Amino acid sequence: MAEAPSQPVVMGRVLTPFGVRGWVKVEPFTEQPEALARYACWWLSMAGEWSKVEVAEWARHGARLVARFEGCGTPEQAARYRGCEIAVPREALPEPGENEFYRADLIGLRVVNRAGEELGRTEAMRDNGAHPELRVAREGGERLLPWVSGVVEHIDLEAGEIQVDWDADW
Repeated sequence: MAEAPSQPVVMGRVLTPFGVRGWVKVEPFTEQPEALARYACWWLSMAGEWSKVEVAEWARHGARLVARFEGCGTPEQAARYRGCEIAVPREALPEPGENEFYRADLIGLRVVNRAGEELGRTEAMRDNGAHPELRVAREGGERLLPWVSGVVEHIDLEAGEIQVDWDADW
């Protein structure tokens, strides 16, 4: 078994089996679904453990992908992948352009408002249909901030900080 990547970057997840030949539906977390498909191998998180799979075939299916892994030929075999996160090693990804970031690079950053108040730390990002949301963990719970230009003002990876226009009591 191959050793898990030191920095897996989650780029999608397996939804459900698709068809009768071992294919699965895949929800990519990339702007262009084909970006995920260009990697011949994916890392799947199963019960907290990463395992490497080879992508035998893939196709675009609306806003999603469908894929078949090597050695997977039945719906029953495909069903064991349901819900798995799909990742690739960080070092396999191209460097982001100016003012572009991988979501994985934002996890753990401090979120600070204009007044300098720390609102918490980025725990996750998720899509809600209209726009992505930043999930910020803080003492006593969490808050969701819309990932839109009117709220997110500046990202400084070196300082480990995201500056937002958001009141601390919201």
